[in-house]
Amino acid sequence: MGVLAVMTKNRRSIPIANRPAFYFRLHREFDRTGTFNLGVDDTFRMGQSEVYTLDPDTIYTVRVGSLALDDVADNDEMVESAELLRRLPPAHTWIDDLMALDEAKSEAVFRTFPATPDTGHVAGPLSFLIGSCHYPGMFWKQKRADRIFKPIFDHYSDNPDGADPRFILIMGDQIYADMFNRLIPIGLADTFEEFQERYLTAFGSPNMRQLLRHVPTYMILDDHEIEDNWTQDRIEDRFKRVVFNLAIDAYRSYQWSHGPRTYGEHLYYHFDCGGYPFFVVDGHTQRYKDDDPESLDDNHLLGRPSFPGDDPAQLEVLCDWLSNQQRQRGSVPKFIVTSTAFVPNAIATTKNDRQKHRSDSWAAYPMTRRYLLRRIIDNNIQNVVFLSGDLHCSNVAEISFRGTRSAERLKACSITSSAFYWPFPFSDGEPSHYVHDSTDSETRDTFEITDQIVMDYQAYNFTQKDNFCQVEINPDANEIVVRVKDRDGQPVQKGDQALVSRLRLAPWS
Repeated sequence: MGVLAVMTKNRRSIPIANRPAFYFRLHREFDRTGTFNLGVDDTFRMGQSEVYTLDPDTIYTVRVGSLALDDVADNDEMVESAELLRRLPPAHTWIDDLMALDEAKSEAVFRTFPATPDTGHVAGPLSFLIGSCHYPGMFWKQKRADRIFKPIFDHYSDNPDGADPRFILIMGDQIYADMFNRLIPIGLADTFEEFQERYLTAFGSPNMRQLLRHVPTYMILDDHEIEDNWTQDRIEDRFKRVVFNLAIDAYRSYQWSHGPRTYGEHLYYHFDCGGYPFFVVDGHTQRYKDDDPESLDDNHLLGRPSFPGDDPAQLEVLCDWLSNQQRQRGSVPKFIVTSTAFVPNAIATTKNDRQKHRSDSWAAYPMTRRYLLRRIIDNNIQNVVFLSGDLHCSNVAEISFRGTRSAERLKACSITSSAFYWPFPFSDGEPSHYVHDSTDSETRDTFEITDQIVMDYQAYNFTQKDNFCQVEINPDANEIVVRVKDRDGQPVQKGDQALVSRLRLAPWS
């Protein structure tokens, strides 16, 4: 069981006795982690009669404690919530005890999102933070691995650029279950206790813990939450199946359980902030690769397409979501969060299909990419923005289409932020390994969408430094500004200038 107390920003404005308090349940299936939904009248509220809703754009403080109830059956799924409630006093009985707990271990502060504009009204400015790839560090380097999360928190609470970030997207490799490599058994998690330890170490480090207690956080897995370059076809191996089950059990407890569950048990989801829509893609648990390393015909990043009459596959859900956003919101930017980079591609992938097949990015899955881009073209979906990590090399890319007048009017772009901490830049993420101009004859990477229409891109502002990015949406200028910050929170420099990208989009204001 858990107890949750909620109070407004001005603590003195509400007497302690009148502050709302709730019970919620910590289930064994999620390793005793839990999520409480305010404003939802369900059994997890456990006797709270009124529905307590949150106001938009308001700061709240929360105190959380836990209770342990003995159960002779030793299985909390066998005891109904009503029966547990019968054994307990009213939740507000515990408020004094909650207030006496160690603040650093029991208190969280958060600010709710701004209200979504009514249909027909323009969404205003919005700022948020992004990043990925938190290598754990070893021995004395664990503090260094945690270092960057302090300036990330500082940017949220007191931003030196004057913007006002509302949340952070952490886009994969929050843990490294295979600390060295999937082929090296040292540091390879293959028990639940080892996966659990990875999460407790990563999320329990001082700076990360402070960040998670104060900043609305959205996460999605990449490969290292399972093992390097994971694809679903490995599950046919008995040992790999066990590792996958253990990894996903841990992921669901420590990442998935505290995010939106938009599509039931699926790991992908969507959310809105201030009128801007985000779709977070699950790009690893459903990806398949053809057994033939020379063929890309049966490679599917977001699962195989569904058959008529079946529930839609993730790719179809994503495309339908994009179409609906364009229909309902017009040309407002639409963000697709994908842990692996949409563009740019590694130069090696431009050589042949065997090299593409070895890639962990969208380059290895042309059928998935083509299906998505055809929907964008056919439905004139404007201002699609891909957010990604993984590369250990931050950059931005402007995406363009050629072939028809309507396609040429479409704007799209990609923003990559990686890594929070990666101590081996000499072995991974070198900017010269990636395509900068897809039309360059030496590194041509033009992608054919239809017989008439192709996609190209130009990527720039690469950096290998440990970093996070601040993304600012400016509707007055129809642009997105990307500021790259180093592990101390200072602007990454390019020459004598801060590394700032201004991505011009089609008008939506």
